[in-house]
Formats: sequence, C-alpha cells, structure tokens
Amino acid sequence: MSALSFLNREHTVAPVGYSRWLVPPAALAIHLSIGQAYAFSVFNLPISRLIGGAESTAGDWKLSTIGWVFSVAIVFLGVSAAVFGRWVERVGPRKAMFASAVCFSGGFLVSAVGVLLHQFALLLFGYGVLGGIGLGLGYISPVSTLIKWYPDRPGMATGLAIMGFGGGAMIASPLSTALMGRFEHLSSHGVAPTFAVLGVAYFLFMMFGVVTVRVPRDDWHRVEKESAMPVRAAERAEGLTALEAVRTMPFWLLWTMLCLNVTAGIGVLGQASPMIQEMFPGTITAAAAAGFVGLLSLANMGGRFVWSSLSDYIGRRATYATFFLFGAALYASIPTTGHMHNIALFVGGYVMIMSMYGGGFATIPAYLRDLFGTLQVGAIHGRLLTAWSMAGVLGPVLVNYIREYQIARGVPKADAYTVTMYIMAVLLVIGFVCNWNVNRAQARRRAQAATA
Repeated sequence: MSALSFLNREHTVAPVGYSRWLVPPAALAIHLSIGQAYAFSVFNLPISRLIGGAESTAGDWKLSTIGWVFSVAIVFLGVSAAVFGRWVERVGPRKAMFASAVCFSGGFLVSAVGVLLHQFALLLFGYGVLGGIGLGLGYISPVSTLIKWYPDRPGMATGLAIMGFGGGAMIASPLSTALMGRFEHLSSHGVAPTFAVLGVAYFLFMMFGVVTVRVPRDDWHRVEKESAMPVRAAERAEGLTALEAVRTMPFWLLWTMLCLNVTAGIGVLGQASPMIQEMFPGTITAAAAAGFVGLLSLANMGGRFVWSSLSDYIGRRATYATFFLFGAALYASIPTTGHMHNIALFVGGYVMIMSMYGGGFATIPAYLRDLFGTLQVGAIHGRLLTAWSMAGVLGPVLVNYIREYQIARGVPKADAYTVTMYIMAVLLVIGFVCNWNVNRAQARRRAQAATA
C-alpha cells in the first residue's frame, strides 16, 4: 500500500456516530493558513525597499509592480478552483488539502529565493502562481464537504468553511511584522527568512486539516439529532452539473455580483497598510498599520460567519442587497472621513465594509446551492471563483495605478485614493442591480426548462 494512500477518499469516510462538528476545525486549519494572502500588504513597503533600505531607490520595485504578486495569486486561485473543481469533488477533500499545503508552502520557499536574489519573476512565480494554486485548491476543498454535512444550514456551513480565510491575516499580519523585525539583521528588512519560516509553519498547520477532515457516508441520511429535519441522500445529490450551471443567466449574474463585490474590497485590502499610513501621515506607524490590517482581517472573518448565517433566515438575495447598498454608501463616505482626519470613523467604516466583503464570499456558495442544488456545488463554486480572479486584477489596478496617476499630477498622497472610493461605490450599485434580477432570471430558466 502506498505511503500516501491515506489521502484517498475512501479513507476519509466518517464512521458511524461521527459528529459533524469535528469537521469545521479541519476546514479552519486550511483557511486560516491560506488566509495569509490578505496580509500580503505588510510586505509591500519592505519589498519596495530591499535595495534602498530606509527609502526606495531606482533599483527597487514600485508598489504598483509589487501589487501584481497579490493579483496573480488571486488570478491563479480562481483559475485553479475552476480547473480542479471536479477533481476535488472526485478525489475528496483530504487529497486536495494536501496538494494545497504543498503548493502554498512551496510558494513561500520559492519567493524567499526570489527576494534574496532580487528576481521579481521568482517572487511572482512562487507566491503568485504556485501559491495561488495552493490558495484555489485549499479554498474550495472544504466547502462542498461542509454543505453535505449541514444540508439544513448551508449558509452557516459555508460561513464555517470560509471564515478562516478572512481571519488568516489577523494572525499573519502581526506574525509577519514580528518575524521581519526578528530577522532584519539577516537580510534587508528580514523578508526572505520570514517567507521561509512561514512556508514551513503553514505546511505543518495545514497538515492538521489534512489528517482530520472527514466526508459523510453515502447512507448518511439524517442530520445530527439536534435538528429534526430529515434529509435523504437523494435530495443531497440533486441539481445541475457545473457545465449545465454555467450555461444559465443566474450563474453569470452571480459571477458579476461576486466580481464587483470583490473588486470593491480586494484592492483596498491588498493595499491597506500603505493606504492608512499615507492617508494619516505622521499619525499611523507601520506597527499601527499592521494592527489595522489585522482588524480588517477580524472583520472579514466575523462577517463571513455572521452574514452567511443570517442569510439562512433573511435569504441570500436580501443579504446581498444589504452588501451592495450599505457598502456603496460607506465607500462614498470614506474620502470625507479622511479629510476630517477622523481615524475612528475611517477605521469603523472599513471594518463594516470588510465584514460585508467577507460575508459575500461566505454567502455565495449557499446562493449557488439554492439555485443549482448540491450535485456539483463544489465544481460550480470553483468556476464562479474565476470572478475573484478578474477582481484580483481589477481591484489592485484601480487602487495602485489611480494612486500613482493622482500623485504624478501633484495630488497629495492623503487624497490619492478619493477617486477610487467613488468608483468602488458605483461598482456596488451595479452589483445591486444584478442581484435584483437573479430571481427573475431563475424564474425564466425554470419556465424554459418546463416547456422544453
């Protein structure tokens, strides 16, 4: 028997009497690890000063250039989730989680070499491509498993699966800052050794999830005894295939909604540390900015569980309508709070924005389950995440390049984000319109299917 045979799906089937509440910790171990991606902004300024030291020099990479590392990682998250979605469904979560751990951790090690040699291509390949594949595999692997364990509460289940991704930066941000300070004497700003340590640490932590994850038995026909709702196996296997789902209008409306919601949040989140330092110069230090990133991570994490659980009661459509309308109002108000130099309102606004940003991610799999069933919900979710790939480019590009353009025209750094905030507000209004039309498009699809 192969040494890695324990990764096979048949070895992950839960025994009789197994409690489904033991599955969420396995999902959290993976998502808390890959959620480090949201803390990548703490590396932006140190990486932009690898040669110059205290300040960037002509040989250093620009912040807009470094921003592509995060964008490429998100692109490959979506691409790998779409390409390997059906494979994950077939081989089970354990093998997919192991592949995620190898790719994500290996990406850190390759990036460490890229930083040491000051080779941007290696940094881009390591964290962006290899790490991005690890992100995609790790992101989708627990989702369909938890939906199958919790057919009575799909919103809560996806919140449990995905909340860790939002909270990963809460750990990674201060940890990365502390490690860079500890290793600063070894290399410029200590970035390379920090990458190496994180690669090893995350691999070990992700292996906890690999070893402990379980899938329900085929004859598992009733949810835990605390729920009185019976669920037949046949009911859990109904719905459209991934290929059928992507041919429908509701799928593309949800794709557009996710893309717009993520675009509005991810560009700011990827640049959160430099942004707050530039908007409040002399007031916010690098350590305080790292704390801000950690706070946003906490809001991102909490929002994923709270909003997705709430969607089980008020519905997915109403939940997304709240995201788009309230989010647009908050983005439009951010420049005013900055001009008022009111840090509390600025931070409070972004905390709420990030809670809804995270809630959008956690609610979308349940939205898909409601529309298309659970037959291939993991694969459908994987294909929908290509919207995240698109947003991973659009968001940082909007923030980084509009900022550079504004500064080049003489706009103070503190005001360089104003135009971007208004653009984000408009994007969310468009998302509201798409969400409003999902039910109408779904009704037309069912009518056409009935008459076919």
